[in-house]
Amino acid sequence: MTKRIDTLWDPTKFYAITRLYLIRHGETVNTQGDAFRYNGHLDVDVTSEGEAQLKRVAECLKSRPLRGIYSSDLKRARKGAELIAHYFPDVQRDEFPNLREVKQGIWEGLTLKEVWEKYPDEARKKFEDYVTYRIPGGENLIEAQERAVTIITQLVERHAEEEFAVVAHGGINSLIICWVLGLDLHNVFNFRQDFGALNVIEFFEDGKSLRVLNNTCGKFPF
Repeated sequence: MTKRIDTLWDPTKFYAITRLYLIRHGETVNTQGDAFRYNGHLDVDVTSEGEAQLKRVAECLKSRPLRGIYSSDLKRARKGAELIAHYFPDVQRDEFPNLREVKQGIWEGLTLKEVWEKYPDEARKKFEDYVTYRIPGGENLIEAQERAVTIITQLVERHAEEEFAVVAHGGINSLIICWVLGLDLHNVFNFRQDFGALNVIEFFEDGKSLRVLNNTCGKFPF
């Protein structure tokens, strides 16, 4: 005998939502005009446009019941969190080195063209195995995902059935989203994380869901 559908679905598990607003920092001073650069752990600042991008995100979130605002400890992410915190002076703020961008080692600060010119052997190895290969002095995607997910999991537990924001980095955000969707890390480049992107992730008792991806419209998405 098959069970009735209403005996299989527990609405209390579905509606007990913990909501994460996962944000990418704004445009950086050495990547203007979409010039890609491996910044990694390099502590670069944001441009005036980068600040404007995060101010738009802050405007989107100012009416939300945020109970925590977090970021990596790098300047470009920290400044974004500070802009959001302007609307939440009494809300908990913290910074985590484990939310830093994927560490790029000897490639940090270089463009892709410069990488191929200076480190052709390492570039070939990386693009043949971009998930597990570790650039000298850097880390691979598995290691970066593990450290980021550890922090996110702790924050979800801290803010059970609440809403909180995290300002991080394009690569780290993509690794977190892969974890949320249960995707193999070979899919990490299959979606965008633009400067100032807002993603919304919801956690339930029995799972997690990506509700909004790469929103840069400057309006609350739902």
